[in-house]
Amino acid sequence: MILVGLTGGVATGKSTVAKMFKQCGAVVIDADKLAHEVVKPAKWAWREIVKTFGKTVLNPDRTLNRQTLGAIVFGNRAKLRRLERIIHPRVEREQARLTRQAARNDPKAVVIYDVPLLFEVGIDKRVDTIIVVTTDRETQVARLKKRNGLSRTDAIRRIKSQMPLSKKIRLADIVVDGTLPQRQVMQSIRRIYFDLLKER
Repeated sequence: MILVGLTGGVATGKSTVAKMFKQCGAVVIDADKLAHEVVKPAKWAWREIVKTFGKTVLNPDRTLNRQTLGAIVFGNRAKLRRLERIIHPRVEREQARLTRQAARNDPKAVVIYDVPLLFEVGIDKRVDTIIVVTTDRETQVARLKKRNGLSRTDAIRRIKSQMPLSKKIRLADIVVDGTLPQRQVMQSIRRIYFDLLKER
């Protein structure tokens, strides 16, 4: 089995690339989906978040209001790190469990771990190969405004809360250009996938 860390900046096209790997036959584990799971109402991480940031981060149905929580943490590095310390250990445990399950199902599986904060939380030390999806700043801003309804200022704040893409590119084994037409991206993902199959 080979474990691949897939990362990039926010709105670089990482989720699209993950879907393409899945179409090729890879097992994809999505850190954001795992993060949603671990903060469901009454779970340990949910209780810690409410205790740390207050009940204002809750919707009427007691689920987390991600926009409110995002507004609190994305402009404040210390609060963002506090949130990450609550969520990440639980996400990490769930990812390890799913990876073991994938290896049992197929000892030669290509497992793609789609994780935005690969370098920031040290996951790069636990994967065999690192793929970074990149794009230019203006494309990121435009996508965030369209997808998340953010203002330009909020979009830039969200981008700046992550490690600079230039640094991620330097640490990558493979770089994928997220601004290319999807057909071209798919061609390069197919090539990368078959190269990874050979490495197992």
